[in-house]
Amino acid sequence: MWKTGLLFIATAVAEIVGCFLPYLWLRKNGPIWLLAPAAASLALFVWLLTLHPAASGRVYAAYGGVYVTTALVWLRVVDGVKLSTMDWAGAAIALFGMAIIVSGWSRG
Repeated sequence: MWKTGLLFIATAVAEIVGCFLPYLWLRKNGPIWLLAPAAASLALFVWLLTLHPAASGRVYAAYGGVYVTTALVWLRVVDGVKLSTMDWAGAAIALFGMAIIVSGWSRG
């Protein structure tokens, strides 16, 4: 489960970086060259998704819980926004849902 969790986190970071860099270009007047590493990050995201050991629909469903949590941590660390108790509660619920889905992968 730890290996899968770390793979999910790496996948989420690749997706968030791939979306954040164009955001910087479009909304924060960042340089256009940010689109090149954004495209590379999104390609990495897609490749990482292929490494997950389950059917794609299950991977996407479980990944959602990790993505929610990673996005909130990004919000705190990168954007400097203080997270609320409800943010943390939502992240915990999302991760619990992910854990339920992943625990059923071997039962298939």
